[in-house]
Amino acid sequence: MSKVRAYITSFRLRTLPLSLSGVLLGSLLAASDGYFKTTTFVWAMLTTVALQILSNLANEVGDLTKGTDNEHRLGPIRSAQSGALSMREMVQAMIVFGVIAIITGSLLIYEAFRDLLNWKSIALFIAGGASIVAAVKYTVGKSAYGYRGLGDLFVFIFFGVVSVMGSYFAMSGVLPWICVLPAAAIGFLSSGVLNMNNIRDIENDSVCGKRTIPVILGIQGAKIYHFVITLLAVICLVLYSMLHSAGWTGYLFLLTLPLLVMHLKSVYRGEGRALDSQLKFLSITTLLIALLLGFGQLLSC
Repeated sequence: MSKVRAYITSFRLRTLPLSLSGVLLGSLLAASDGYFKTTTFVWAMLTTVALQILSNLANEVGDLTKGTDNEHRLGPIRSAQSGALSMREMVQAMIVFGVIAIITGSLLIYEAFRDLLNWKSIALFIAGGASIVAAVKYTVGKSAYGYRGLGDLFVFIFFGVVSVMGSYFAMSGVLPWICVLPAAAIGFLSSGVLNMNNIRDIENDSVCGKRTIPVILGIQGAKIYHFVITLLAVICLVLYSMLHSAGWTGYLFLLTLPLLVMHLKSVYRGEGRALDSQLKFLSITTLLIALLLGFGQLLSC
């Protein structure tokens, strides 16, 4: 494996649709309410990509250090695990993308408010700083929260609440309470993607001491949990469209219901490596939901 290919593998580009869903939805909802800044949107997208790649690299470093990346893991073989990249190269890549996230995030905040020291800018700086710390601490270090059953909660917060509401706030400078509903929906679906990953690797994670939700609840409990958070996501989306007084286009996201039903059937029937395809499937479905809801709200204006 060439170095370039190894880095691209570790970037895990298939995770980007999920990470972009929140920013896209928050930006489209802001546009439907009369707020949109093109340059701010571009910087937000670049910052999200940098943070996601940083998180993926950190995840690989942390899991390899703790011995969770081994021959028993059912997911794709990672670059550091295979020896294609050294630990030093992985850490250097983490630093590069951490710096990129800081730079693009700072430009995002400046474009949004034209002042880096007012309370709005400081609030986004705090959210951005917390995002960087969360990206690294998922599996890195003795207090890695991903090993304590808290991964889903942090994914809900940063992929959902921070991503959707943060991008809306950057566009508008205001933050209506109703934005909590679509933010929670994306958070639930993002947690679902992580849950798929953890159900797939439940046996290896259990042996290695990685206490994920599936390890804590067991496979059947984790599947019930998955059904519940998927249903909660749909409920949040429906409530948002109802309360936001959207026309029929505000319900375009309901076109994805057959996809979610197909996904849940696969979850019910599958185990182990058979669930690997569902990570990508749910990620793409989440992106589609974000686009349909966002553009549907925009068309209803």
